[in-house]
Amino acid sequence: MIEPHAPAPPGAPASWTGPARLPVRPGTGRFLVLVCVFVCAACGLVYELELVAFASYLIGDSVTQASVVLSVMVFAMGIGSLGAKRLRWHAAAGFGAIETVLALVGGCSAMALYAVFAWTGGWGGMWAEGPRCLLVAFSLAIGLLIGAEVPLLMELIQRIRHQDAGGAVADLFAADYVGALVGGLAFPFLLLPFLGQLTGALLTGTVNVVAGGALVLGLFRRDLTCRARWTLLLGGLVVLGVLGSAAALADDFERAARHAVYGKDVRVAEQTDVQEVVLSGGTDGKPLDLFLDGRLRVGGRDERRYHEALVHPALSGGPHARVLILGGGDGLAAREVLRRSGVRRLDIVELDSGLLRLARHDPGLTAANAHAYDDPRVHTTTVDALGWLRRARRRSYDVVIADLPDPGITASTKLYSQEFYGLARRVLAPGGRLVVHAGSVATRPRVFWTVAATLRAAGFAVSPYRVLGHDSGFTAGPDRSAGTSGAPHDWGFLLAAPGPTAPSLRLGPWHPRTLTQDVLTADARAARRTRIGGLPASTLVHPRY
Repeated sequence: MIEPHAPAPPGAPASWTGPARLPVRPGTGRFLVLVCVFVCAACGLVYELELVAFASYLIGDSVTQASVVLSVMVFAMGIGSLGAKRLRWHAAAGFGAIETVLALVGGCSAMALYAVFAWTGGWGGMWAEGPRCLLVAFSLAIGLLIGAEVPLLMELIQRIRHQDAGGAVADLFAADYVGALVGGLAFPFLLLPFLGQLTGALLTGTVNVVAGGALVLGLFRRDLTCRARWTLLLGGLVVLGVLGSAAALADDFERAARHAVYGKDVRVAEQTDVQEVVLSGGTDGKPLDLFLDGRLRVGGRDERRYHEALVHPALSGGPHARVLILGGGDGLAAREVLRRSGVRRLDIVELDSGLLRLARHDPGLTAANAHAYDDPRVHTTTVDALGWLRRARRRSYDVVIADLPDPGITASTKLYSQEFYGLARRVLAPGGRLVVHAGSVATRPRVFWTVAATLRAAGFAVSPYRVLGHDSGFTAGPDRSAGTSGAPHDWGFLLAAPGPTAPSLRLGPWHPRTLTQDVLTADARAARRTRIGGLPASTLVHPRY
């Protein structure tokens, strides 16, 4: 059995020397404490997942950001648990105060992170690190407060009815872990799709402060002084007022922040099942910009340079009656393929059905892709490219075009792996070619040449080339870079063919609008000058990007 409480220190309330004076039966009181544990655990995990999601969205490189958030938060939870020992003689008041502060900090964390990113991230210099610093600060603060919850709840549940330490810990942790399960499932399946990150975090904070306040002011009110009761009540009402006001203004705030990030010409901002899609411009003579999860995927002033360089060298190297595009749901690569005579069938494998829908119906995007999806030769499949290649028929395509996100984005690394290229090789007909967008040559040459090494490991010979871009909004890497790079903006490509002989880079009789044979040859020489040898291949179990 657990030992009786040690004598209270001088000045401690006399009520702490005996059982808590409850307005309900001890069994009911104990059940209500466990319910509060359940709710607080669910809220705590939502805060944690919200920070991880926002870090990946705002900063990029989800593995790194998730590791930072989780490690800092777990460390802080340990420190918070130790610090809570000093509050055990005032457990009810301490728990109520902690839940009030946690609800305010956790509920407003998403909005604060987005505000710093939107309005100060573009200032460059030390301000560019503002979102990262704030992310660590929130992880530390929320971890400290969550860590302080369990010791105080243990103290409260023992004051209701003494039981052996092992049994009390088992009951408390069972409620905690089940609550974490519910919070972990509620975030991706309920809060994120139906409320979004901002309103979802604010609602979680509201639930948090109500649960904590109800437990302390309802069940343990007799253990509080009159001043403590009024202080906790007023503090909770203030926090509820702040959270409610923020929720009412969330749409206006998000609209203003979006304009600060993307400019004033935003027409479409949609969270699909896969990513956030933002379309800016594209009507009234304004260039179209397409952002996927905050990264500029299509820059209206440069998209033709990118897509012509991606498509036409591959199609000019031999037969191209059957073409496969992996990714490219915007339809812009398809536009270039359909411009070539001799194309009989074009298959597009795109994960995001929302992007495909916009590419078919949005006036700006359909104008940019020349209504490619109205062509009867085009067939679309909404599925993950890696899984689709595993089931595809062998030797089905003359050309495979990998129009995929940057290899440095964590979710994309599998699409730049040796296994992925091995599957792509299987679907190529004799004499077939594969072209891969491999990131920036100028700013990230190691990533570019790692893709080349991975292709060679999968049995391809490669011809590297690049094309320069002029759009100042172009983001060269996987991160949502707030600062500007002094390196030239470029896209790197690798034209590959199975076997020992690298395919030739030529345009033949075809004359794209932005690319000539002389420019292509010069860009190929410029890309080769950056060569980094001896790099290992990237695999599914050992990504190198």
